[in-house]
Amino acid sequence: MSTFIAPKIENIENSELRQQLQQIIDQKTKPLGALGRLETLALQIGMIQGTATPKIEQPQIRVFAADHGLTKHGTSAFPSAVTAQMVDNFLQGGAAINVLARQHNIELKVVDAGVDEDFGNSPFKDHPQLLDYKIRHGSRDALTEPAMTAEECLAALENGRQVVEKMAGNLLIVGEMGIGNTSAASLLLARLGDIPIDACIGRGTGLDDAGLQHKTDVLTKVLARHSTAQTPFDVLAALGGLEIAMMAGALIQAASERRILLIDGFIASAALLVAECLAPGVAQYAIFAHRSVEPGHAHLLKLLNAEPLLDMGMRLGEGSGAALTYPLLQSACAIMNEMASFSDAGISEQSR
Repeated sequence: MSTFIAPKIENIENSELRQQLQQIIDQKTKPLGALGRLETLALQIGMIQGTATPKIEQPQIRVFAADHGLTKHGTSAFPSAVTAQMVDNFLQGGAAINVLARQHNIELKVVDAGVDEDFGNSPFKDHPQLLDYKIRHGSRDALTEPAMTAEECLAALENGRQVVEKMAGNLLIVGEMGIGNTSAASLLLARLGDIPIDACIGRGTGLDDAGLQHKTDVLTKVLARHSTAQTPFDVLAALGGLEIAMMAGALIQAASERRILLIDGFIASAALLVAECLAPGVAQYAIFAHRSVEPGHAHLLKLLNAEPLLDMGMRLGEGSGAALTYPLLQSACAIMNEMASFSDAGISEQSR
């Protein structure tokens, strides 16, 4: 039987460092707390990195792409072929995440976790931004069998870890592309979070009311079909997707290396929930970028005790919300390292 053995995740809590960081922040040339959440963000980054002089180096985006067997039951407004078409778009630099990555100078690569197309026969077969970690051509139909066998699920988790092991930098954004992956994320949230499935489901890529009801009916049957899947690994294998499993593995590895995890929206947060269940402590390293309008995201944020930085009404995925938020982290580090203290500037402090 396949078993996932998680690497060690260090506890970031250090009361001495926390006190030191807070003292540095409080002594900057401003009223106490005047920079609001930028101050708490700076403190969080310092705690994650274990230093009073936090900095971000060579930030990375990895967009994990895969298809889902469940889509044959009409759970998405778009056909599965769009997954491969969007991978082509990523590699041509035309997607939203490409634009934001270029704007903020973040390195972007696309990981083929299980797209139902052979890119070895495409014009992009040797593209430097395409990483081939394909497990199989799409997950299995979760309505009739587990989405992944135990061996496939383990391979996806391990492949995600390998992606990060070979990656530069100290900040990771995981994005995703996979028609049908809101269904997988909803199923994972329902089972791991013990939340009614209809509260976890949204319109995904744009379902109408009838489509949303059909999606709910199908996912209800999927949950019943896999009622015996209860451990985090078994739940991931039965209900998840290849890209979500690979994202979870990547997040676990990144946390074990004390990298910052800048978490995007619904799918990325579902992958983080899986990662936290498999390797408790991973969520300490997470900074939540934005609040997705997907209904399930509010439940995920509550489960993960998270307060996202932005609320922009977004639901695109790809890591787009996280890339948009990235400059706030740069600013938090710059404030810590470059802003003068009262003593540096010869300014009298406010009376406490």
